Amino acid sequence: MNPYALPRFSLRFWPVWRRNFLVWRKLAIPSLLGNLADPMLYMLGLGYGLGALLPRIDGVPYLHFLAAGTLCYSTMNSATFEALYSAFSRMQVQRSWDAILNAAMDLDDVLMGEWLWAASKSLLSGAAILVVVLLLGLADPLTALWLLPLALLVGLTFSALGLAVTAVSPSYDFFMYYFSLVISPMVLLCGVFYPTNQLPGWLQVVSGALPLTQAIDIARPLLLGQPLVDPAGKIALMAAYAAVGYYLAVVLARRRLLR
Repeated sequence: MNPYALPRFSLRFWPVWRRNFLVWRKLAIPSLLGNLADPMLYMLGLGYGLGALLPRIDGVPYLHFLAAGTLCYSTMNSATFEALYSAFSRMQVQRSWDAILNAAMDLDDVLMGEWLWAASKSLLSGAAILVVVLLLGLADPLTALWLLPLALLVGLTFSALGLAVTAVSPSYDFFMYYFSLVISPMVLLCGVFYPTNQLPGWLQVVSGALPLTQAIDIARPLLLGQPLVDPAGKIALMAAYAAVGYYLAVVLARRRLLR
């Protein structure tokens, strides 16, 4: 099989997705609470604590400003952890992928199921944060509903990139390079905690090319009731990251597992 062929789509991904869902369902509540803890600490600790010391940002309290970044950051983190640690466990440690491939399925079906499952799980995390945002009265409920499809796109983008890293990872330790060199810089550069226009000019250019920036630039106006600027372009860039990331994941997984 040509490892560089375009990924094949088949509804046979569904049993893979369902298998992961049934396993997750056994620990659903602790999983959701775990996904909520970190972003909630950031939003409430920084929003109320640090926010009390800061002036308004773009005319709104810091907690309102921080809410959009926290939602996107939480969704990105959930997709990344699932596509890295959980997918690697199923691929390398538990050998679940090998067992699945003994059925009438191929590697493309497995990767599609893993990709969509990681995105689905991240959507749940984003929805949980959105509920907290609404309970705190930080957004209009009708406008905020548009954040759900955005959270799904964020999940698709970062789970695809995560699967590409998983496909070349020799061990869990390898993921620290991805977090240190990719995820952490994005959190700091993409406007989660402060406006990107505070960065030097060249860093603003770098930030503007990153997918997390595009997500926050859509989420923040939606939460604050402000007009969107070029949403189609931002969505297209995120979709491009998702498509390229998924293609790389399929190619690298084929090279690793079908040699």
